[in-house]
Amino acid sequence: MLLIRGGRLIDPKTRTDGLKDLVIDGERIAGVLDPETDRSARHAENVYDEVIDAEGKIIIPGLVDVHVHFRDPGLTYKEDILSGSAAAARGGYTTVVCMANTRPPVDNPETLTAVLRKAAGAPIHVHTVAALTRSLKGKELCDLALLRKLGAAGFSDDGMPIMDSGLLRDALFRAKELDALISLHEEDPALIHDAGVNAGEAAARLGLRGAAPVSEYSMIARDCMLALSVQAKVHIQHVSSALSAEVIRAAKKLGARISAELTPQHLALTEGALSAKGTLAKLNPPLRTEIDRAALIEALRDGTIDIVATDHAPHSSEEKNRPFAEAPSGVTGLETALGVCLTGLVDQGHLDLMTLIEKMSLAPAKLYGFDAGYIAPGGPADLVVINRDQPWVVSDFVSKSSNSPFIGETLSGRVLLTVCRGRIVYRDGAFRYTGRHG
Repeated sequence: MLLIRGGRLIDPKTRTDGLKDLVIDGERIAGVLDPETDRSARHAENVYDEVIDAEGKIIIPGLVDVHVHFRDPGLTYKEDILSGSAAAARGGYTTVVCMANTRPPVDNPETLTAVLRKAAGAPIHVHTVAALTRSLKGKELCDLALLRKLGAAGFSDDGMPIMDSGLLRDALFRAKELDALISLHEEDPALIHDAGVNAGEAAARLGLRGAAPVSEYSMIARDCMLALSVQAKVHIQHVSSALSAEVIRAAKKLGARISAELTPQHLALTEGALSAKGTLAKLNPPLRTEIDRAALIEALRDGTIDIVATDHAPHSSEEKNRPFAEAPSGVTGLETALGVCLTGLVDQGHLDLMTLIEKMSLAPAKLYGFDAGYIAPGGPADLVVINRDQPWVVSDFVSKSSNSPFIGETLSGRVLLTVCRGRIVYRDGAFRYTGRHG
């Protein structure tokens, strides 16, 4: 058994915010106790395998990320399921959902089964979506029923938009029958001249035409209306523009069953970051203007955008060091996400801590129906201890890749301890407030 004592527990499901002792027995939470009134119920501390003193620290549910790329199979020089899981644990994540654009893609029973078999050995909960269309080509639907039966969490061709409206409508009807979620990457290639940079000042400095926001919000508008007509669940990935948020807001008011996510990089950075960070700030959809960033934060605050997801996209240094037009898009994000959000949202007064934790744990867990994102007796022993007051500088990574635009930045809120299934899966080397008994 494990005892974590005296920490400030923040739980978005029960709206708890107060000092608590947590008793963990096996993979479940055995007790959430008041340090004063329930001290006798905690028993003698020598019955525990380990006692962790969390006084002055914050205890939150394990974070849930519905959008990661672990590059496994096929591109494991960038990341694999085990290295990605280690990076997630260091960042406070205990549950992740991998995307299907691997090599080969997760569009068949054999690849899906292999990924899930490897995921079963990870230190955290690793799920995966399956591809919506065969080979991610947007031409023919996969066998959605079979892939769902075999364990696919949902379906997505992330990285590739579904251009055939009729095909997507058919997919929505099928997913509705299966009670499955479809997640969509919303960029119209016909409206993109140069991927990875906003059509504006940053593109002009690079001598490029860039990708205009209309390439995103025109697709979102179409797909929100398709979702409304079918009444199927649709999740909009990595929203980047102000008008996209307005389209989602309007569609929700009309009754569309849609949800949306915002990445830490889009809430913290603008296209101006390309001047200093170069290809480390190249991503799809691209970083946009300060007007867009402010509108996205407001959309997160008012509930138009439901979730913070990292879109963790590791690439090698050799790839990112290529000329801008040749370098791949994406950033590694699991290890910095919580710090970026605490620094950019809570410290700046945009969100309170309870709301941020909800959007990074309980809300994404609900999206897929996972038993996660909360701390309560009988619930899963997936949690994180953080030092809210400890600033830290982004410098090194557990991930195989280090393609982060936040290198050298000072962030607030350091992850000290991550527990998944009742086991410590990450412990900061400086966190010494522990004692062993028994």
